[in-house]
Amino acid sequence: MVGPGGNPRHPKGLAMHPETPADRVEERYADARAAYAALGVDTDRAIRQAAAVPVSLHTWQADDVAGFEAGAGAVAGGGLLATGGYPGRARSGDELRADLDEVLALAPGAHRVNLHAMYAETGGRRVDRDRLAPKHFARWIAWAKQRGLGLDFNPTFFSHPLAADGWTLAHPDAKVRAFWVRHAIACRWIAEAMGRELGSPCVVNHWIPDGAKDSPADRWGPRRRLVESLDAILSKDLGIDRHLCVDAVESKLFGLGSEDYVVGSFEFYASYALRRGLVLTLDMGHFHPTETIHDKLSALLLFHKRLLLHVSRPVRWDSDHVVLFNDDLRAVLAELVRGRALGKVYLALDYFDASINRIAAYGIGARATRKAILAALLEPSETLRQFEAAGRGAWKLALMEDLKTMPLGAVWDMLCLRHGAPPDLAWMDEVERYEHQVLAKRR
Repeated sequence: MVGPGGNPRHPKGLAMHPETPADRVEERYADARAAYAALGVDTDRAIRQAAAVPVSLHTWQADDVAGFEAGAGAVAGGGLLATGGYPGRARSGDELRADLDEVLALAPGAHRVNLHAMYAETGGRRVDRDRLAPKHFARWIAWAKQRGLGLDFNPTFFSHPLAADGWTLAHPDAKVRAFWVRHAIACRWIAEAMGRELGSPCVVNHWIPDGAKDSPADRWGPRRRLVESLDAILSKDLGIDRHLCVDAVESKLFGLGSEDYVVGSFEFYASYALRRGLVLTLDMGHFHPTETIHDKLSALLLFHKRLLLHVSRPVRWDSDHVVLFNDDLRAVLAELVRGRALGKVYLALDYFDASINRIAAYGIGARATRKAILAALLEPSETLRQFEAAGRGAWKLALMEDLKTMPLGAVWDMLCLRHGAPPDLAWMDEVERYEHQVLAKRR
C-alpha cells in the first residue's frame, strides 16, 4: 500500500512497531542501570539531567522556509531551499502550531520554539519587515505561554526584494542597509517582548547571506559596513533589555551565491562577539565539509561566556539534512559534558527537509539530539580523565570502545517513558496517524 505522495506505508490496522509495554521497559532498564552502575554512572541522574536540557525546535521544518508574509514583501529563494514535495506543508500559524504540538508530544524533555520574523501573523495585511512589532507575534506568545514554552527568534534577511542580490547589512547602498538595520532592531524589540511575556530570555540569532560568488576586489569594505550596521542594531542607546533579548551572531563558510567570500566569516563573528559581549553561534553545517565543531568548543568557551549551537547535518555541504544520532552529534555533546559546559550553550535544531513526512523529520532530529545528550551524560568521563592523567591510554581507549555497546537504548526508552513520549519506534505509528488524519487534508 502507498500513502500520500506515493510513499509506502504499513497496511491499515497493522502496527508497524507495537509500543513496548511499560513493565518490559522497566525490566530492561534495571539491567542497564546495573551495567552502568558498574562503571560508576548513575542512570537515573543522567535521565533527569538529559531531559532538563532545553532544545529549541525550529519552525521552518514544518513549512519549507516559506513563512506567512502577506502582499508583495516576500519573494522565494534567498539561497534556502527545502528539497522535495511531500504533502502536508504547514500553510498558516495555526497549522504550524498544531504540527509543533504533535512534535512536542513525541519528543521527550524540555523544549523551546524558534521563530523567524517571516512567521509574523498580520491578519492578511502587508507589513514590511522593518515595521514588524510584538503584536504580530501575539498568537505565538499566547500559545507558548499556555504550554510553558520559551521562544527564540531570528531576523529574516532573505526571501525579500531588498535581499534579492544577496546583500543586506553589508550592502553598498546605504538605504538598503538602513532598511535591514531597522528590521533587525524591530526583531530585537520583538524578542524582548517575548522574553518579558514568557518569563524566559529570548535568544535572537542574526544571520545574513551577504557575500560574493567569485573573487571580490574589495573584501574590506563590506566588513567595515557590517560592523557599522551591527553597531547600530546593538546600540545600548535603544534601551533594549539584554537580559530578555540575548543577541547571537552566526557565521558561515560559504553559501549559494557566496562561494568565494562571506562577509560574516567565522573569524569576523568570533572577534565581533567577543568584543561586544554577544553570543557566538556555531552551526554544525557552516564549516568545511571535513571539519567538525566539537574541537572548537573548549577553545571558544575559554573566552566566550555562551555559545549558541545550531544542530544540523550537512552532507558534503550545508544541505540541512535531518539530524541523526551520528558521530558528529555525539562528539559535540560528549565534549560539552566532559567540559561541564552544557549550561554554557543554547541548543537549537536547524534543518529543513521536504522529501519525507515533516513531523517524522522533526521527531527524528529532536529525539536524536536528546539521545546524544543522554549518551554523553552516561559516559564515565571522570574515569576516562583519570586513565588519561595516569598515562593509561590503552585503558582509556578500551573503555571508550566498550561504551559503544553499552545498553543506551534501554536507558533512552526509560527517559521516554518517564516523560510521556513513546519509546523505540512506536512513535512512528503516531506520526502516521497524524499524517492521515491531518496532513493529508492539506491541499
